Amino acid sequence: MSRAWLYCLTILIGLWVSATACGGALPDNIAEWPVNIWCWSVFGYIYRSTDRKERIEMLTVLAFATPMELFFSEVWKIYEYQRGLMPLFVPAGHYFLFDLGRIMASKIKQSLALPILIPFIPMVAYGVYYGSDTSAIFLLILVLLFTKYGPQPCLYASMAWAALGMEIVGTQLGNWTWASEVPWTGLTAWNPPLLVGAFYCLGDLLVNMTVVRFEEKATLGSTG
Repeated sequence: MSRAWLYCLTILIGLWVSATACGGALPDNIAEWPVNIWCWSVFGYIYRSTDRKERIEMLTVLAFATPMELFFSEVWKIYEYQRGLMPLFVPAGHYFLFDLGRIMASKIKQSLALPILIPFIPMVAYGVYYGSDTSAIFLLILVLLFTKYGPQPCLYASMAWAALGMEIVGTQLGNWTWASEVPWTGLTAWNPPLLVGAFYCLGDLLVNMTVVRFEEKATLGSTG
């Protein structure tokens, strides 16, 4: 099975198992544990079987995604998880989505990175005009800036769509719920926000920059 299919099935089935307690077959208090065990087993298998660079990427995703998730959900409170605290499978899931976005990006010509974001524009205009997702305009600008000026345009464009797809599944199942009024800002948001991928683009940029620095240090160390 290709990694893309593995990630897609893990995300879809894992979110369903967690949200529904496997269709009611499990007690609610242990509903997340099969997903936790599966996700970290997959993460561990990939980590053990891959090269040094990807291992650095995997650990870097965890290092950024985990505190960001806790800040967004527990401090800023722009969304709330089904059972309160962030599920343990979420940080591993962030890497799966990152790698899935990278696989998608490899299929896209760089000249198409900005054009594939065009469908977001009328949807953003709709949300802003009716006041139901006024945060979308700012998130759209961020995604466009990442895609226009960032080091991996196709990745950021891919993540905008991949993140939205994953978020739609998660919110519809009830794994988490986004606040309709964004705390501290006076802005509104859909559940999920249309351009939620902006947060993932930021995380990907931080991961890319960090991995580049590690690679530069490794190169200097080997030639010194």
